[in-house]
Amino acid sequence: MNKSTVWVLETRPETVLADYANLLRQAGFESVISKEKETLIKLNLSWTIFFPACSTPPWELEGVIKYMSDANYPKEKLWVVENKTVVTDPRKGAEKNLWMPILERYGLRFNPLPEQEWEVYKFKSKLLKLNDIFPEGIVIPKLYPGKQIVHLPTLKTHGHSTTTGAIKNAFGGLLKEVRHYAHKHIHEVLVDLVLMQKELHPSVFAVMDGSVAGNGAGPRTMVPVEANLILASADSVAIDAVAARIMGFDPMQIPYLAMADKLGLGNAQKVNVEVLGKDISGLNLNFKVGKSFVIWGDQMLRKGPLRFMEKPALHSPLVFWAPIASNLYHDWFWYPLIGFARVRNFLKTPWGKLWKSYQRPTTSTAKTVLEPKVKPA
Repeated sequence: MNKSTVWVLETRPETVLADYANLLRQAGFESVISKEKETLIKLNLSWTIFFPACSTPPWELEGVIKYMSDANYPKEKLWVVENKTVVTDPRKGAEKNLWMPILERYGLRFNPLPEQEWEVYKFKSKLLKLNDIFPEGIVIPKLYPGKQIVHLPTLKTHGHSTTTGAIKNAFGGLLKEVRHYAHKHIHEVLVDLVLMQKELHPSVFAVMDGSVAGNGAGPRTMVPVEANLILASADSVAIDAVAARIMGFDPMQIPYLAMADKLGLGNAQKVNVEVLGKDISGLNLNFKVGKSFVIWGDQMLRKGPLRFMEKPALHSPLVFWAPIASNLYHDWFWYPLIGFARVRNFLKTPWGKLWKSYQRPTTSTAKTVLEPKVKPA
């Protein structure tokens, strides 16, 4: 397969919208995403509440939408979407992560995927695991087939898959909330998602925000790190591989990237990826992957010494305990004790001040953002 191109640019709060415009222009966005076709803009919601690097930041969303608006993409052909999990609510998340003021400003509608019609889709590709996980059929949003898609992930680690980015962002759109069944075979499933997207979408483009990156026990309980980077590529495998290198990982040691590369679904090997813009040859954020208590417990049940309990605990009516436990841990334990202070410190930084500038006028103080007694999502 031909070499892939990934653009990496430095950014700062004062110039971030202009930087995104430059990034998309340099990366050939308009040569990949047609103005004549309908386009999905797939956001990334890893937590209903706000936490730095966790979900699509408002300036990433505005940077892409403003560029498309200035380039005369018809807004009636743009579908801004996000899904739910058993522990996230897309409508609440769109408010708490400050997406709604931007969408309203540009005259776009938010389309939560749980409110859309879903259908069983028969994929022609030979999938690695998803047909076995969902033998009754893979159910996807009915509006997906035939539309282009633009992914808006962030630069961060993940306790299940080492890193998460453009490919993992499809996980939250193409599978319903029971997609946690796929955690046991997460790397094979991520490869399946690349195969599925090649059937569904005439074009795929990924924009990744690394203004503030997430280190440690991602995708939620992380340490925010100001990296001041933004990335873009038409190759989801390549952009995730470059992101992995920036974070300090060898992409060919991450199974989903190595498998996708071997199958010719994209380029992960350094020799086959041309990085333009910023020279990243000496860049290493030295990130380490951690596991939150919730992900650790999930892996114990699916692949660890407690796997004999997997079926009754996670594949039966008793599964209701899992989202309750996750909400209790994340929203009522970790955030008040640890996350609250990290958000408070973030809001003192230039990026934090930019984040607060996106708040609605009725939100008068940072206390609204920082309230430690967060109701479960």
